[in-house]
Amino acid sequence: MNKSIGTMVMATSVLLGACTQETKKTDEAAPLIKRTEVKSENGVLTPEVLYSMARVSDAQVSPDGSKVLYGVTFISVEQNKGNRELFVVNADGSDKKQITETPQSEQNAVWIKGGKEIAFLSSESGSSQIWVMNADGSNRRQLSKLENGINAFAFSPDESKVLYIQDIKFGQRTVDLYADLPKATGLVVDDLLYKHWDEWVETVPHPFVASVTESGLTDMADIMEGEPFECPMKPNSGIEDLAWSPDGKLIAYASRKKTGKAYALSTNSDIYIYDLASKNTRNLTEGMMGYDIMPQFSPDGKSIAWVSQERDGYESDKKRLFVANLETGEKQDLTQSFDYNADAIQWLPDGKSLYMIACKEAVTHIWQVGVADKQIRQITSGQYDYVSMHSVGNTMAAIRQSQVNPSEVFAVNTQTGEAAEISFENKAILDQLTMPKSESRWIKTTDNKQMLTWVVYPPHFDPAKKYPAILYCQGGPQSTVSQFWSYRWNLAIMASKGYIVVAPNRRGLPGFGQEWNEQISGDYGGQNMKDYFSAIDELAKEPYVDKDHLGAVGASYGGFSVYWLAGHHNKRFKAFIAHAGIFNLEQQYLETEEMWFANWDMGGAYWDKSNATAQRTFANSPHKFVDKWDTPILVTHGEKDYRILASQGMSAFNAAQLRGIPSEMLIFPDENHWIAQPQNGILFQRVFFRWLDKWLKE
Repeated sequence: MNKSIGTMVMATSVLLGACTQETKKTDEAAPLIKRTEVKSENGVLTPEVLYSMARVSDAQVSPDGSKVLYGVTFISVEQNKGNRELFVVNADGSDKKQITETPQSEQNAVWIKGGKEIAFLSSESGSSQIWVMNADGSNRRQLSKLENGINAFAFSPDESKVLYIQDIKFGQRTVDLYADLPKATGLVVDDLLYKHWDEWVETVPHPFVASVTESGLTDMADIMEGEPFECPMKPNSGIEDLAWSPDGKLIAYASRKKTGKAYALSTNSDIYIYDLASKNTRNLTEGMMGYDIMPQFSPDGKSIAWVSQERDGYESDKKRLFVANLETGEKQDLTQSFDYNADAIQWLPDGKSLYMIACKEAVTHIWQVGVADKQIRQITSGQYDYVSMHSVGNTMAAIRQSQVNPSEVFAVNTQTGEAAEISFENKAILDQLTMPKSESRWIKTTDNKQMLTWVVYPPHFDPAKKYPAILYCQGGPQSTVSQFWSYRWNLAIMASKGYIVVAPNRRGLPGFGQEWNEQISGDYGGQNMKDYFSAIDELAKEPYVDKDHLGAVGASYGGFSVYWLAGHHNKRFKAFIAHAGIFNLEQQYLETEEMWFANWDMGGAYWDKSNATAQRTFANSPHKFVDKWDTPILVTHGEKDYRILASQGMSAFNAAQLRGIPSEMLIFPDENHWIAQPQNGILFQRVFFRWLDKWLKE
């Protein structure tokens, strides 16, 4: 569940992925999806304006550091899908050019041939394949022609080979068992981990290596041939979990080499080193029991860095930045004195230090970490989230966002931390809008701790007026309420609708030290719920907050929070909205696919009567307090949500109906844990605010 909302950055990227996947089913008759021209009549952010915004991602610096390549997804509400195009801009922000204009969405774009060409994925030929073109977008041609397509790729340093990801068959289909029933749709399951997010596990991704020739790819080889394991690991990992050595002789990759029940109970992945010449593989992190991911060779190839978690089964454990000497095997934790997560890493050219992205106190910035002295220096600052970075030499391009600004590309001075926007993809829209203001506020909790809470004020806020307020409940459960920008849980649009948004970094969120982050495990319905009450009660004291018109909203664990608050809020709230939330914890324990999460966070199985932690967890299940419900509630859920099944939402709605509580349910038969399709996204926003307005404004 932790990655359900994950950081909201992840939610945004998944949404983009879903939209662009739709574009692979090209409708030749449909018009090309381009930038939406918007004229705002009142200067206020609306769902329609939100879905007209360009979605910027994946900035890549050219080999000489002079240019930046990035992608922009444009959304068509009418066609109910998105389309991604590629742009190139000088590193100083000048001479921006759109270099593609096709209906197929260009993905995974990288510079090759010293910056003279660009390679990318496109489904123009009917399946996702590697294409190449000149740096100006001309001379576009297909490189790979592989059956079943390609998910992602990375060229070797000399570009003579390419590493690519392709799905291979996993297990037996029904037709393999009963050849005379080719149209049967039933799935025969005999082990755990048979589903991910919104798919039944019938394939696993594998890494392949091929030689690159002018006519295409040759000598394709699966470097995990015969192994029934995932690489990259579903549902969230990508090409960042694989890396070439500088000499092109080795490939490092992360994999959890387990299947079935063992996979469902463990987070123990490892970093493996594959030798292309001998075809031998060795485990670099044998005995390191948590997640080990994102390997990167040092520039001289003598060391390797990666992100490591210590404890098996704890997917929200601290993400440490580790480095190993490949000759001696010596390993060291560079962030032992740093009580925050390393979320992304990149070596500096001299190999003496690394850049990393890390969130501290609900803002996410770029840092530099020394290998020898382990000194950590914060590079960027301000009320922002940096969600990705890529540097070549002294040039760094980073994607930055905030609660009141969508993602854009920034050129970052790595010495001073100064950042200058160079993409400006949404400037024409933002210039027409008066955006809300987000402020941080430290609030004392019931156990005398200080909790950072974001307060987002409506445009043209007037402290002499009274405003209804919304308590935003975070999902994850261990995902920081940072300066995220989301196309579903968008705090700016909530404030633009005339609400004061109260978004606390309650107990159980990273960015405030590991003790704060870990407190929630085994304490569902405990201190973190008291933190919610502390935040809303403090803001309700303000003269500009209408304390008689408060609402609470959230998704995933945030949805659980709403269901729990509904039975314990003592008439604080006048309206609730829960999306994809856990209503019945006993039900969830046996329905979720990632059993390691349920065991760690819930404390164990509900039938283990001797387990005090588990018994406390299940005693706090929201469904046991429905008799206390007295407040209107809107329930939303996707039927393709295999992490928290739609039966949870239906059960909550049915309970409200049977209790006579004013209630509605918005069910999406074709959506998963997120809401990916544009028209469904706008429908969600319209129903969301219609419900809140009815109970908090009328």
